[in-house]
Amino acid sequence: MLRAANLEDKNAIARVLLESRRAFLPYAPSIHPPHETLEWVEQHLIPTGGVTVAVEDGEIVAVLAVSEDDSTTWVDQLYVLPGFGNLGLGSELLRFAHRSLRRPIRLLTFQQNSGSRRFYERHGYKVIALSEGQSNEKKCPDVLYELIVGTED
Repeated sequence: MLRAANLEDKNAIARVLLESRRAFLPYAPSIHPPHETLEWVEQHLIPTGGVTVAVEDGEIVAVLAVSEDDSTTWVDQLYVLPGFGNLGLGSELLRFAHRSLRRPIRLLTFQQNSGSRRFYERHGYKVIALSEGQSNEKKCPDVLYELIVGTED
């Protein structure tokens, strides 16, 4: 089940972000302690109104956060709790985003994150730029993707 996030979800959302990053992004360790992530989720992420969660058996197991600027819609966060991968939750959240967001849709991921890159490319995203990570706080090389209209599922 997908639903909009609310402030009562802050601990569960922070857990998904922290555990997913720890499990799937070991080359990009967090520069923020867990309490700062929780504060950011509560004070910034959820209040934006662009957060959707996937719930399985009453537990939040995946998180999608989106935002818009003047010309682009962004997938800012898409994380699935370890142990819930390969169940289609990420795809379900991404399809939800495709149905509800204006184009173009862009996102950033780390170049080293091959699983994420394959996932986004399967869903119609194409590489439009590579960087050495100078604009992300982890300073890891990243890749900018854009959804090519007509290729999304």
